[in-house]
Amino acid sequence: MMRIVFLLVFFLTIPINAQNTAIGKAEKLVFTASYNMSGVLNNIAEVTMETSEAKTSKATLLRLKCTAATYSKWDTFFKIRDLYESYVNPANLTPYIHNRDVNEGSYNKAMKYTFDPKTNKVKSVQSKKNKPDENRNLTIHSGTKDIVSTIYSLRLIDFKNMPVGTKKFFTILFDWEEMKGQFTYLGKETINTAIGKKECYKLAIGSNQPDVLKGTNSNFLWLTADGNKIPVYGKFKIPVGNGELKIKSVAGLKN
Repeated sequence: MMRIVFLLVFFLTIPINAQNTAIGKAEKLVFTASYNMSGVLNNIAEVTMETSEAKTSKATLLRLKCTAATYSKWDTFFKIRDLYESYVNPANLTPYIHNRDVNEGSYNKAMKYTFDPKTNKVKSVQSKKNKPDENRNLTIHSGTKDIVSTIYSLRLIDFKNMPVGTKKFFTILFDWEEMKGQFTYLGKETINTAIGKKECYKLAIGSNQPDVLKGTNSNFLWLTADGNKIPVYGKFKIPVGNGELKIKSVAGLKN
């Protein structure tokens, strides 16, 4: 479920030196995730994105926590309780640790990445029910990030001076693979949301992997055109259907 919800944004990343002026240490964004079933768009899950401080013996990091849970009436059909989180440098969102815990129906899987930004090395551990842990040491390209730090890093991009039609290409680490994608900046658009009418930056999302996103004009994301640049609406199309992600509530914004 979390992978489906994040398909709209998980390919996005930014220049390494971009500074964090948009994301604070006590932010909470709540979304409603819907999915098209037999031609009807149903609200099936709630997605929450939260930030908090995490202090270690050497530094104070920013914890980026994303969870997804199906509404109770859907639990008997397909229960989802997913957690994705990353611990990052609060100044530029460079990741140090990424945890993923997927619980969807009878499927359970956990993954941990430990990043070394200086060497572009990643230590990974995958855990599955009734199977031994699998350890791998990976080498990634400079700028490659995990899914959560990538999503948040999108909000560090300077769209004010970006010409309409600009395309950006980037890479994300997911399931031991570096996956490539792109977005196209489509300009500003004002939309109605649960938190009011918002002027937004509109992006079209694409991938070179046909088993992830479908179509060239089917996946869109709207970010508020202000200092916070929070995602308020998204539309996606994947091989098994289509859906939407809508903002429900916000708290603790930095700007």
